Amino acid sequence: MRSKTLLLHGWGGSDNPHWQAWLAGEIAKDYGIVAFPLLDNPHFPSKNRWMKQIKSILADFEPDVVICHSLANIAWFHLCNEREISPVKRLLLVAPPHLTCSIETLKTFFPLEAPKNIFAEEVLLVTSTNDPYMSTEEASLLQKALGVEMRIIEDGGHINTASGFGEWPFVKEWLLQ
Repeated sequence: MRSKTLLLHGWGGSDNPHWQAWLAGEIAKDYGIVAFPLLDNPHFPSKNRWMKQIKSILADFEPDVVICHSLANIAWFHLCNEREISPVKRLLLVAPPHLTCSIETLKTFFPLEAPKNIFAEEVLLVTSTNDPYMSTEEASLLQKALGVEMRIIEDGGHINTASGFGEWPFVKEWLLQ
């Protein structure tokens, strides 16, 4: 049986040529089951609206795998802290911003505490040595707080289109493991 994969984008979305759009296409090309919803008002997101929308998607789609990028990680952490979601088998957390991010447009999401329960059986945190939204020290602290594995990409920026992450074979390989 194929896994059901939910891709959750960050601030501004992850449309083509972002790696999440590429991955959604790769999953679909192999007749995989994927949901890649556009979250409400991605350029001016509201934590409450995103959380309500994600909870509804989780309940309807019932994914086995969730792959978050950027602000979606923060939304996932809020959902975990509420403890009102069902665990998933696998969770990939890519380029989360620091938990005290102070970008005005995103103020409804911050600050927050790292969740004590991440609601996934297997978790991988992927960060970069030069992400403008989280330093390597902050990433290390988050990894310890979550108690998860971490992979660090050298000079990967925010692991988005601007830093060269359109096609990203690693994420497809991780998904197929």
